[in-house]
Amino acid sequence: MKSSFNILGIEQISIRVRDINAAVQFYQNTLELQLLFEIPNMAFFACNGIQIMLSVPEQSEFDHPSSTFYFKVEDINAAYDTLLGRGVTFLGKPHKVVEMNDTQTWMAFFYDPDQNMHALTSQVHVTRDQ
Repeated sequence: MKSSFNILGIEQISIRVRDINAAVQFYQNTLELQLLFEIPNMAFFACNGIQIMLSVPEQSEFDHPSSTFYFKVEDINAAYDTLLGRGVTFLGKPHKVVEMNDTQTWMAFFYDPDQNMHALTSQVHVTRDQ
């Protein structure tokens, strides 16, 4: 029996921050996400169809590290170099995580100002000699 319940996708993701001004600067200027609007203790960004909400927790049950966001980029090495030049702290250099058929998945993990871990990710097409 089919339910009337149907998840259509992700509309918004919340990231817990402690210093809203530092977080806004990082997500707007360092990651170059589009700032939609700000209200006291919150800021909202557009990320290719998904809204990201930065918020200072109002209650202790909301004060926890965020989920890991994987930001898709075309050229992971260029994105890594750009963000490294902007002072972003990475756990390591971009590295291949998996190779399936003719595609490699590469990642590089980094921290935002609140020590929330995120990652750059890129799919690299591999051509094979016949």
